[in-house]
Amino acid sequence: MGEFDLIRRHFQHALHPAGVALGNGDDCALLAPAPGMHLAVSTDMLVEGRHFLSTVHPEALGHKALAVNLSDLAAMGAEPLAFTLALSLPRADDAWLAAFSRGLLGLADAHGCALVGGDTTGGPLNICITVFGQVPEHQALRRSAAQVGDDIYISGQVGDARLALEVFRGTQHLSADDFAAVRLRMERPTPRIALGLALRGVAHAAADVSDGLLGDLGHILTASGVGADIHTRWIPDSIAVSAILQSTGADFCTEYALAGGDDYELVFTAPPQARAAVQAAAAQAGTGVTHIGTVSAATGLRVLDAQGQPLRKLPASFDHFAG
Repeated sequence: MGEFDLIRRHFQHALHPAGVALGNGDDCALLAPAPGMHLAVSTDMLVEGRHFLSTVHPEALGHKALAVNLSDLAAMGAEPLAFTLALSLPRADDAWLAAFSRGLLGLADAHGCALVGGDTTGGPLNICITVFGQVPEHQALRRSAAQVGDDIYISGQVGDARLALEVFRGTQHLSADDFAAVRLRMERPTPRIALGLALRGVAHAAADVSDGLLGDLGHILTASGVGADIHTRWIPDSIAVSAILQSTGADFCTEYALAGGDDYELVFTAPPQARAAVQAAAAQAGTGVTHIGTVSAATGLRVLDAQGQPLRKLPASFDHFAG
C-alpha cells in the first residue's frame, strides 16, 4: 500500500464544516473562520515510549492523539474547526491504520473537527497533530488573565491516568474492573470542549491539565504574575477524585491528584462573584468542577494540608526533558 493509497483509504475525511473552504487533497487546506473570530492553533506530538505504551490499542491511540489537541482548544474557550495529521509509521499495517483512523475520526466527527491535510512517512511511530479552532475576539481564556482574589477550579477528575500508569509499572495493583476504568481515563481522555465554551465570559484564565495539576496551574500563575494558595481538603471524598484513586491511600491519592498528569481536565480561575455562573457553566457542559484554592498577590504556589500548614515537599509534575 503506497502513501496516497493509505491516505485515501484511511484519512479521506468527509466532514466539511462551514469554516473549511478546502479540505485535504490539495497542497494546502483553506480555512475561513467566521467574522469577528480569532484562529486558535495548537500542536501536540505523541511519541511511542514517551507519551504512550506500545500495548495501547490503535483505536484508543487515534482517539487520544486528537483528544490532547482538542483539550488545548478547550482551555482557550475555542470551538474546534479543523486539524492536520503528520504520521510516521514503522510499516503500513492496514488493520492498525483502520483502527487508528476509526478512533481519530470518530472523535473528530463528535466535535465537528475536519481532517484537512498532513503528511505520512516511514519511521518510528510518531503522531503529530495541529488543531485549529475559532474563538470570538477578546474572549479567549488566556493563561495571563488570572487576577488576585480569583477562585481556582479543577474540572472532572484528576489522578486516575497516573494510577493506570503505575499499574502498568507494577507499583500499584487493582482489580480488573478498577484497572479497566482508570486505563480508560489514561487512554481515552475526554476533551472538555463544552466546558471551555461555557466558561467564555465567566472565567478569567485557564489551562489544560496535561503534565499535572500543580505544574499546569503554575503556568497560569507565572504568565499572570500572581501566586496561589491551594488546599488539599478537596482531595478526600471529592467528586474530583475517584473512589478507585481514594482506595490507594492518602499519600498516593494526594500525589497523583496534584501532579499525576495525562488528565486533560481544565484548571481555571474566576472571580468569587461568578461562583453561580461557574456552576451554571459546569451544569451546561455536564462536567463537575471543584473549587481548590485562591489566587494571591504573593507569587509562588503554596499547597496547604487539612490543618492549613504548607506541604514541605510538593510532588513534581511531568517534564519532557527531566531524567
